[in-house]
Parts: sequence; structure tokens; C-alpha cells
Amino acid sequence: MTTDMISTGSSFSTFEKVEKVLVGLSGGVDSSVCIQILKDQGFDVSAAVIRFSDSHAPAVEAAKKVAAQLNVFCYEIDAKEAFESKVIAPFCESYCNGQTPNPCVLCNPNVKFKLLAQKADELGIHLIATGHYARVEEQDDGTYAIAIPESAARDQSYMLYRLDQSILSRLILPLGEFEKQDIRDTARELGLASADAPDSQEICFIPDGDYAGFIQNRGMESKSGNFIGPEGQDLGTHKGVCHYTIGQRKGLNIALGKPVFVKSIESDGNILLGWAGDEFYNAVSLREFCTPTGKALPEGEYVAKIRSAAKPAACLLKYQEDGSVALEFAEPVRAPAPGQSAVLYQNGHVVGGGFIHSILS
Repeated sequence: MTTDMISTGSSFSTFEKVEKVLVGLSGGVDSSVCIQILKDQGFDVSAAVIRFSDSHAPAVEAAKKVAAQLNVFCYEIDAKEAFESKVIAPFCESYCNGQTPNPCVLCNPNVKFKLLAQKADELGIHLIATGHYARVEEQDDGTYAIAIPESAARDQSYMLYRLDQSILSRLILPLGEFEKQDIRDTARELGLASADAPDSQEICFIPDGDYAGFIQNRGMESKSGNFIGPEGQDLGTHKGVCHYTIGQRKGLNIALGKPVFVKSIESDGNILLGWAGDEFYNAVSLREFCTPTGKALPEGEYVAKIRSAAKPAACLLKYQEDGSVALEFAEPVRAPAPGQSAVLYQNGHVVGGGFIHSILS
């Protein structure tokens, strides 16, 4: 692995002046190697680990251990209050209303990068960095945009789409140039404690992955209702909408002779089921649409991802009479779920996105 290439939102071009950078350190292999890459590039590196919740205690200790190995000072940021109000509470409320939220999309602009930048400001450090697999590239007009990484399999650009210029203009993402195996190999060569750490989970505050149990343990109740079959038949009550998402097949416990999928979750709590193929849709509307520059996107053709692991799909962006954004897909897309994000790309760059609000057709 070579470290002569980095991706940065800063305007520096030489290392005659040593630049300081604050790295968000999670304790995992990616952010750990991110530190080493930046050190190799000549940066004066400090680290900060964020304590998002009590369940993050092992990660905090792992981060401090790695920082000691790499001989960088590691600050600790307490984000429990902000994480509860900005991520956990909205996440639970969204699931209870039959939506499918993505906590990373909520966390990145509202907690993680916001607090990392604030800590950097306190320390008099302009640049910040993380171990995300993406790039930051300067555009012709002098603004900055997230770009897809070298590793298509690890692409995390989707998760970063709500970051604005105040973050992008100072952000470095070194891992955008590398494959995951390169990073693990380097961590092993360095003897880092994080070398064989498992990849991070999407829901970091629910280690066992039982999000419905997590919500119920908080004393919250999701909407109740009935399963409605593909032919409109009432198939009895379900466990509550927080247990289901659009496109789901497993765990329905419905026997109709052939597989059925969750087609939609209605506002009254009923869950409509469909046969295979019924979970494909042509258009969605978005809420809280944003762009990296804050400027509106022109109507026209783009490529969109409707979930982090989805294949990019050609679409047409149109503004509706109420000013909201609609995406019309060139070919039907499978299971666009309200609460998830639709992220728009053009020429490999993130140009905007918003939360899926409803399915239009």
C-alpha cells in the first residue's frame, strides 16, 4: 500500500508548513490506518473519540489504545446528550411510525462531524479527517463535494450526503484512495490492536441488532394493525410496524403458498403485502432535500441510490407544485422505504439528496 495520494477538501499544495489535522477515531481499523496515512503525509495528527452512548464504552477504550500505539494524543468528546436527541429519539420515533430511518445519515451532520469540527476549532485546528471510504473534491466553482471512492464495494458517500461546505471545505478522507484489504494489511503490518476488528455496524448503539427490542425496552409502542394480503384479504394482526420494512419477506409468518413481501406500511398501521414483483415502484417524493452548496438543483437527469447498498438508478428530478422534490425512475426500483434517503449523483459526485417521504407510483 502506498500513501502518496490523499483526498482533501483543503487548498494546501505543499507540506513546507506542517498542517494540523484532527482525526475522528472510532477504534476500528479504518480510522486507525487513517491516522497513519496522514502521519506518513507529514501532518501533525491529533485524534478525538466520540462517546455517543453507554454502549460505546468498548469503542472508546479501543480508540485510546490505538492512539497510544500510534503515538497521537486522543481527546474524548461526550456526545451522549446530542446523540440521544438528534439520533436515537428520531430513529425510534420514525420506526414506530412505520418508517425505516438510517441513523448514520442523521448522525453525521448533526453529531459526529459537527462535534469533531467544534473540537478542532477549540484546539485551533482547521482540518478534520475520518476513515470513511469516500473522497472530497474541489469543484470548478470553488465549492467542495463528496465523490465516490476507489473501492466501489466500500463506498460510504451515501452516508455523507448531508454535509455542507462548512465541513466539506476542511475535510480529508484518505481512505477514498484505497481498498479495504489494503487498510487491513497495513494495520497488521503496524501491529495495531484494531487490525482484525470487525467492520462497524450500521446501528452502532444496538450491538445485538434487535432494533425492535431496543425500541420496546425504551417503553415506546409502534403502530398496530393488520396484515392485508395481496388480494385484499385480512390476514390478522401483526406485531407492530417497528418490526417491518418495505420489501421484507422473512419473519412475516404468513403462509399463502408462495412468498409475499411487505409492499407498503399504511398510516393507519396496516401492512399491505404483495407478491414478488409488487414491491417495485416508479417514483418517490422527498422531504428535507439538501445539496452540498445549499443551492437548488436544476430539474433533469441524475443517478440516485435509494439505500446505502443499492445500485445507482437513473432518474428524473422534478419539482412538484408544493416545491417538494419528486424522483421518477427510468426503471422501477425495489422497495424504496420512507425514512431512508435517496441520494443523487452526477459524474461520480454527490449533488443532493433527501429523505423518502412517500411513494408516488
